[in-house]
Amino acid sequence: MKQLFVFIRKEFYHVFRDKRTLLIMFGLPIAQILLFGYAITSEVKNSHISISDNSRDANTEQLINKIKSSSYFIVDETSLSEQEIESTLKKGDVKCILVFPPDFGKDLLHSGKAQVQIIADGSDPNTAKTLINYLTAIIANYQQEISPTAALPYRIVPETRMLYNEEGNGSLNFIPGVMALILMIVCTALTAVAVVKEKELGTMEVLLVSPFKPIFVLISKAVPYLVLSLANFTLIILLAVFVLNVEIKGSIVLLFLVSTLFIITCLSFGLLISNVTSSQQAALLLSIMGMMIPTLIFTGFMFPIENMPRVFQVISHIVPSRWYFLIIKSVMLKGLGFAYIWKETLVLVVMTLALLGIALKNFKIRLE
Repeated sequence: MKQLFVFIRKEFYHVFRDKRTLLIMFGLPIAQILLFGYAITSEVKNSHISISDNSRDANTEQLINKIKSSSYFIVDETSLSEQEIESTLKKGDVKCILVFPPDFGKDLLHSGKAQVQIIADGSDPNTAKTLINYLTAIIANYQQEISPTAALPYRIVPETRMLYNEEGNGSLNFIPGVMALILMIVCTALTAVAVVKEKELGTMEVLLVSPFKPIFVLISKAVPYLVLSLANFTLIILLAVFVLNVEIKGSIVLLFLVSTLFIITCLSFGLLISNVTSSQQAALLLSIMGMMIPTLIFTGFMFPIENMPRVFQVISHIVPSRWYFLIIKSVMLKGLGFAYIWKETLVLVVMTLALLGIALKNFKIRLE
């Protein structure tokens, strides 16, 4: 064990002497967080919404049918209490809930005025605003149909509420995505390059024939990047809170624990890439291009996954950054605890163990 600590200390010295590594490790997160801008959101389609019809009259039935006929929504009709509405949005099963109050039709016919409530999940403000606009337009169109020429037309007044993001701040959506992107690329690339560099210099064989166990060689390579990545994560959190005014509503401890798990997943990817490449250029290219594109496309913070063809939705399930993004958004923005994210966390644990197992097996095969 003493030898392990000596090798880890040696690796720390190597990292701190390499200015390029430090620039990538800490310069990239600062640039990404400050310059990334607002998340790009494509047209919203096939969004799951719930409709709570407490009136159940002809008017609500007609309005619901108009919403169902739109290609923008997948509608689930159910009766929800106030507590159930909050619970449904916390689970993330639906993006928006439309609530018709009791006597909606009677109010509309007798007083010429009725209210309908739209409650949207504001943790993704771009999607929430788009859904509100779609529903408002459908309601306005229905209002014109039932009273096209009346001197005092019927009025349906939507009451909207943005949960978890009252101001509609776009930073609250892209920061978790940028965190997943940075950690995925930086941790994977630097770990892969660090191991391959030893191969190019011919020092890996020296390490492997030493009394030091081969498995400890990989551990000593990964530990410094684990520590630096946690420092990197801390820097991102500080920038988000003090520069972009993002309020962290969930547990900081839970954030760090889940992020540590995701960093280990990324380091495992790096070790696996180092086993299949023989040059730093190849390792860097495979790490950056191989990790960046899936993270950008399949995580869900730039492009809604439900808009994609079914085959791509299935592929997105094997991208670790997708699950990390869901966890971070739930903890940071919604303030949820482990009870709401344990499934995503379990997926990350399984992925990490599988990647570590494959990486270590390939490493042993190469030694033989």
